[in-house]
Amino acid sequence: MAMARRLVLWGVLAACVAAGAGDWSPGTATFYGGADGSGTMDGACGYGNLYSAGYGVNNAALSQTLFNDGASCGQCYLIMCDTSKSTSCKPGNTITVTATNLCPANYALTNGGWCGPGRPHFDMSQPAWENIGIYQAGVIPVVYQRVQCSRSGGVRFSLAGSKYFLLVNIQNIGGSGSVGAAWVKGTKTGWIQMSRNWGANWQALSGLVGQALSFAVTSTGGQYVHFPDVVPAWWQFGQTFTSNLQFSY
Repeated sequence: MAMARRLVLWGVLAACVAAGAGDWSPGTATFYGGADGSGTMDGACGYGNLYSAGYGVNNAALSQTLFNDGASCGQCYLIMCDTSKSTSCKPGNTITVTATNLCPANYALTNGGWCGPGRPHFDMSQPAWENIGIYQAGVIPVVYQRVQCSRSGGVRFSLAGSKYFLLVNIQNIGGSGSVGAAWVKGTKTGWIQMSRNWGANWQALSGLVGQALSFAVTSTGGQYVHFPDVVPAWWQFGQTFTSNLQFSY
């Protein structure tokens, strides 16, 4: 039986390599948030309702090692249970999840904490996790790789802040899935370079209320996209605006 499981795992790995997929790395995975995944909403990336942000239930909180202080927010990972190390796997199954949250370093204090420093760990939504693992296991060994993200619709900009401070959560990014750099321009300003505040939130220390807003974003994949006048002048804090443009890498 053990040999059969190993053959299934390596058969899937070989197929992925043949298709041009990247290298696989070892890690571990648990689940949280309940059977409907509702407990995974919000989180350290600031996306709020993950359905509204374009991500849905196939999501995961990353350990500190993978989260990278929020720079990994929105990235996609292909995950498979390692049948060579556990009998709690569902052999041959894979799942792609989006990074939407941070798994605390003290999570599961036994064994030093699954999400502690130096440990690549995915605390997945229960529906996503059950694609690859048997519920009773609780924690499983996995192999994973970062992959390109496929998104429906355009990039979204969710606005927060105050009169003199703009905070923008940049959501639903395809391709590399995450933001490397961002700029904003009002109808009365030039281009203002933004900086990461926390998670997927980018800030501009400038009063932009009452102005239509354009954005420019470079993904971590290196693709630059300009979003002209995506936010009308009548915008208010708490609103989200969707572009008709998307990243491909």
